[in-house]
Amino acid sequence: MEYIKLNNGVDIPILGYGTFQIPSSIAEECVLNALSVGYRMIDTAAAYFNEKEIGRAIKKSKISREEIFVVTKVWIQDAGYENTMKAFYTSLKNLDLDYIDLYLIHQPYGDYYGSWKAMEELYRKGKIRAIGVCNFSMERFVDLYMNCTIKPMVNQIEFHPFFQQNQVQNLLKDYNCQIQAWGPLNEGQRNIFKHEILEEIAKKHDKTVAQIVLRWHIQKHIMTIPKTIHKDRMIENMNIWDFQLDSEDFKKIDQLNLGYSEIIDHQCYATAKNLNKYKIHE
Repeated sequence: MEYIKLNNGVDIPILGYGTFQIPSSIAEECVLNALSVGYRMIDTAAAYFNEKEIGRAIKKSKISREEIFVVTKVWIQDAGYENTMKAFYTSLKNLDLDYIDLYLIHQPYGDYYGSWKAMEELYRKGKIRAIGVCNFSMERFVDLYMNCTIKPMVNQIEFHPFFQQNQVQNLLKDYNCQIQAWGPLNEGQRNIFKHEILEEIAKKHDKTVAQIVLRWHIQKHIMTIPKTIHKDRMIENMNIWDFQLDSEDFKKIDQLNLGYSEIIDHQCYATAKNLNKYKIHE
């Protein structure tokens, strides 16, 4: 496993296991399988409703806590200083852990400045090893960066061959903030697993399309968190360390960039309205 060093010196696995839309009924088994095949970063969120099951899987795995990097997130409903403090300790209890490795603001809406102050305090107390954001556009990221004390270490954003976010990449590099890619396989859209160009590159390296796309992320030094409920695909997604994409491969993949998301537009007023209305508790 390769690691990325965050701007505070913390090392984080470059490849992790995503649990978005994995129901609580199978989350424990899935995470146990992921850990058993070598994953050491697990990504969840309060809004995924599977923190308890993930916590149980970590305990059952018998892997030392220090080896497992746990990521979770605070939802919009819990934005603000006091709400985020409460939400954090709820997640900590659900996961049955003493600390969280990376705590993220899940969406760029609500009083995330108040949330950030709470996260800074929890970070100073050693309850969180690293803090960051998700889905922050360039202007929102820079505004938060300019108005906080502890600078964001991660921005978890949609990132894949069809939405390469080149400007965001350059900006975050300038601000020493790492990208963590959600939806690295475009949630299966654009028939990605049967895409002619990606299949051509996969055949060249005797790999699958998924392995090519994940290797592309790794060679761009971008953390990625693919999700699958199938153990064989977990193994497949981990088997990306024995080959290298070359410059011609990169040129072909660069041409796939659409320049926009087909999954969600976080700068759209309807997205802001709908996500603000979504409640995860009473």
